[in-house]
Amino acid sequence: MQIAAGTYKLDPSHTDVLVQWNHMGFSNPTAHFGNADGTLVYDAADVGKSSVEVTLPLSGLNSFTAKFDEHLRSADFFDAAKFPTATFKSTKVEAAGTNKLSVTGDLTVKGVTKPVVLDVTVNGAGEHPMMKVPSVGFDATTTIKRSDFGIGAYAPAVSDDVKIRITTEASIPKAEEAAAK
Repeated sequence: MQIAAGTYKLDPSHTDVLVQWNHMGFSNPTAHFGNADGTLVYDAADVGKSSVEVTLPLSGLNSFTAKFDEHLRSADFFDAAKFPTATFKSTKVEAAGTNKLSVTGDLTVKGVTKPVVLDVTVNGAGEHPMMKVPSVGFDATTTIKRSDFGIGAYAPAVSDDVKIRITTEASIPKAEEAAAK
């Protein structure tokens, strides 16, 4: 699969960042971080020169239960009034097999920055059938300890380990594609 070199803009309508944890051994609830804003720079000649930066506004946090969303945004967890976004900025991108990448970066949540490694699968790349611009889609996974980021309330009854699953599409904006030609 050939990914076109260039600067891609994440499509927030087709980007889902899902987190999942274990609740007291009874259930495995999820929450969704929406409204992602991000840029992916892909260097086809040297994947190691590629990078990604993403901002997740906590206003887009949705556990599908309004009262729980309020609790998650409170000082007990994300303290969204004081820290309104979470961010990820890559520090290293490496090929990890056919259609696979390993993306290391700095995740910042609640003012705390820690290194995280994303295991990335390239789902597809090519011209977007509707927008007629170079596009690419990825899935990525990682697991973090929420206590590392100051959001460890109720651990260990509520698991400290949080699984993160990401799916995203990104495209080179038309103006930038025209300038590159």
